[in-house]
Amino acid sequence: MSNDVLLLIGRVLLSIMFLASGIPLLTGSAGFAGYLGSVGIPAPMLVTWLIIALKVLGGIALIVGFQTRLVSWAFIAFCVATAFIGHYPAEMTVFWKNIAVAGGFLALIAAGPGALSVDARR
Repeated sequence: MSNDVLLLIGRVLLSIMFLASGIPLLTGSAGFAGYLGSVGIPAPMLVTWLIIALKVLGGIALIVGFQTRLVSWAFIAFCVATAFIGHYPAEMTVFWKNIAVAGGFLALIAAGPGALSVDARR
């Protein structure tokens, strides 16, 4: 299997968890904003919609390989922030999962999106 196909599969697999958690937020934003407010996040509804945009639009961008490195940096910031804000120290397994996913995005930044991407066509 070529590296380009593997990079495409990697991009799709990385995006699945963000799309799977972001799309339901489109109809359940108020509940999530309430949770964010309860943990002390300022402007929870605004932050909720920023998170939805990152998860859904960023997930789609990853799949098609559009602005892959920039989107990967955004997901790294998100993964590390949510690891510390939402999961440390109570949920250490999820904390380390978020850190590991950030590592996957670092690898994607280093390798690039591959030839099967919008980025490669530009």
